[in-house]
Amino acid sequence: MDIPKLLTLYYEETPDPKDPLRRVAFGTSGHRGSSLKGTFTEAHVLAIAQAIADLRAGFGATGPLFLAKDTHALSTPAWATALSVFAANGIEVRVEADGDYTPTPLVSLAILEHNARHAAKADGVLLTPSHNPPEDGGFKYNPPTGGPAPTAITKAIEARANALLEEGLKGVKRLPLKEALRRARPFDYAGLYVERVREAVDLEAIRESGLKLGVDPLGGASLRVWERLAEAYRLHLEVVNPTLDPTFRFMPKDHDGKVRMDCSSPYAMAGLLALKDRFDLAIGNDPDADRHGIVTPRGLMNPNHYLAACVHHLFTTRAWPKAKVGKTAVTSALLDRVAQALGREVYETPVGFKYFVEGLLEGWLGFGGEESAGASFLRLDGRPFTTDKDGILLGLLAAEILAKRGQAPDALYEALADALGRPHYARKDLPIPPEAKARLAQLTPEDLPKTLAGEPVLQVLTRAPGNGEPLGGVKVVAKNTWIALRPSGTEDIAKVYAESFLGEEHLERVLEEATALLHKALA
Repeated sequence: MDIPKLLTLYYEETPDPKDPLRRVAFGTSGHRGSSLKGTFTEAHVLAIAQAIADLRAGFGATGPLFLAKDTHALSTPAWATALSVFAANGIEVRVEADGDYTPTPLVSLAILEHNARHAAKADGVLLTPSHNPPEDGGFKYNPPTGGPAPTAITKAIEARANALLEEGLKGVKRLPLKEALRRARPFDYAGLYVERVREAVDLEAIRESGLKLGVDPLGGASLRVWERLAEAYRLHLEVVNPTLDPTFRFMPKDHDGKVRMDCSSPYAMAGLLALKDRFDLAIGNDPDADRHGIVTPRGLMNPNHYLAACVHHLFTTRAWPKAKVGKTAVTSALLDRVAQALGREVYETPVGFKYFVEGLLEGWLGFGGEESAGASFLRLDGRPFTTDKDGILLGLLAAEILAKRGQAPDALYEALADALGRPHYARKDLPIPPEAKARLAQLTPEDLPKTLAGEPVLQVLTRAPGNGEPLGGVKVVAKNTWIALRPSGTEDIAKVYAESFLGEEHLERVLEEATALLHKALA
């Protein structure tokens, strides 16, 4: 990757606000793009930062703003741009004490810890495109709830930012970076996280077990956190790759030939998988550490399988008497079966971790998890820990499971599958024209069949049963199988999800019917 070109275009490319592809557009949690495509530039960051400065008081934030960046090449200049705007608007900005990188969950924890003690509530901004390719940049906003912003907030930020772009950024205030840095207040994000994480995971059990742990931050912001965790709790933990390189040239290519730091992908995790026999358990994180990858001597765990093991372990070891299990509509139905076996209610939402924030914050949701390897859960005493996806926490939980049960998370999953049914899960991404995405999002029960791969259809859902929010597509449920069809929010593709508890052959039949249904609906 040509870093000088990437950075030059960040400053020089001027997006046309009339071009819908160049406007500010928040997906499930933020605005993402690349300066190479003119979709993530200084102009975008100036507009988004000023929009937040203009609107944050209306979101309940009148205190400090916690600012963070990950290790992508565009994150540091975007961080500097955002800081210059926030400082010019008189906002007290908290930044990593030595200018280092900061994982997403550390910002969530910092917001929650501050807001538990102060009347003037804090919020946060993260410059990260998460696990996406090296040339990408991203801008995420977390309001005083500590987690991803709800749609009402992101739409307001979008509208204000695009208005600023249309005005030629006339309403943007900014200071020289040197002055903005002088006004910023240093904050030890990693120190706070290392101190508080013992309130959510039994680190003493992990230490006393003597487990040999391997960690690969995949070139990301979690590097220093893992090093400090190992030192503070005397863990037998080795960071197998401490390299920080914005080109991520050490990464194996993903399934489609792209470099992508996806810790749930066996392609991206090939380096750690090659070392798995050296450790009792190994953990991977993406660059902002909001995702987890769990590796045992038998290989990389399927994210759905790990979430099922997490739910069983947490709800049999924590005193959360009324807490529910949170899952998205496209996460494995094995979680429903595990929850039912434990007498717990399931809270099912559309795709997006933002739908778990309120429940985690108020303590009525013990756990929230997505099939894309993102999850978080409460502290041991039922208080919220992080209300954003926390890949570090989920990695430590895997070690706790092995330390306290004497079985790796994949062995726990196997026991659950034997007892409750073995799921077979697949997802396919199919290209569709932009105009077809709207039709897919508007499917109704009348458009759908009465049977699914030989089983009567029990439910047709266009809204999530947990919170009643639109799924942005449709989910069809039978006794032992389900499918979901939904358009991507950022690409011209349709996502087809399918799961069967009746074997691989049945799953293939389900996928065929789902694909045929998609083509029929869009014809």
